[in-house]
Amino acid sequence: MILVDDVGGVFPSINHSPWFGVTLADFVMPYFLFGVGVSVGLVFKKVPNRVDATKKVLLRTIKLFVLGVLLQGGYFHGSHDLTYGVNVRKIRWLGMLQRISLGYLFASMSEIWLVDNSAVESIMAFVKKYHFQWMVALIVCAVYMCLLYGLFVPDWTFERQCVTPSYNCSYTQTVHCGVRGSLDPPCNAVGFVDRVLLGLEHMYQHPLYIITEQCSVNSPDYGPLPPKAPYWCLAPFDPEGILRLDN
Repeated sequence: MILVDDVGGVFPSINHSPWFGVTLADFVMPYFLFGVGVSVGLVFKKVPNRVDATKKVLLRTIKLFVLGVLLQGGYFHGSHDLTYGVNVRKIRWLGMLQRISLGYLFASMSEIWLVDNSAVESIMAFVKKYHFQWMVALIVCAVYMCLLYGLFVPDWTFERQCVTPSYNCSYTQTVHCGVRGSLDPPCNAVGFVDRVLLGLEHMYQHPLYIITEQCSVNSPDYGPLPPKAPYWCLAPFDPEGILRLDN
């Protein structure tokens, strides 16, 4: 990730994909979750007391979630004057550690409560032991796909800051959508769910699609906006939102 942050613009193959596609850097988060899943399978291979195990999982989930909120920041203000404090209206609730904590929670609950502790001595015994987990996984995937392609995304607005250095101002910008099943940056169901449930103020304010060809002259690296850049280039979007696209 140090290479991605420092030289990703020079070597696009190790930089994050601007939007569509996949690169080496895009496998980092899935590998984090894979490691969490493997550890869950090892730790809860035998659970003598499901209630105690559930309490430990809930406590660890809360710790990881709170740590993620504290580490990612973005809600402090006035650090150079007497108005220093925390702006609760700008707390970003979801992030990398928060997503890992939620994934750990659901995987652990599934391993604790849905797996039969019987020994696996055949293929049928393996299927019988984990069939509830497979059912839950298929249901979650089906619901995700239905939301991703079935939700209607209406027009939405966001506050855009003026670029005039002499004074601070903002104005409302409208993004025209009115579509269903779009995967493009401005009108996908992922952003719509986050805007409704989290609110624009609690989302990541510097979206990854700022490095797309429509939004950067140095794409796939950060750079100035092109002359005819779409206005949604500066709109908030959370890469670790509720329905993250690469989950």
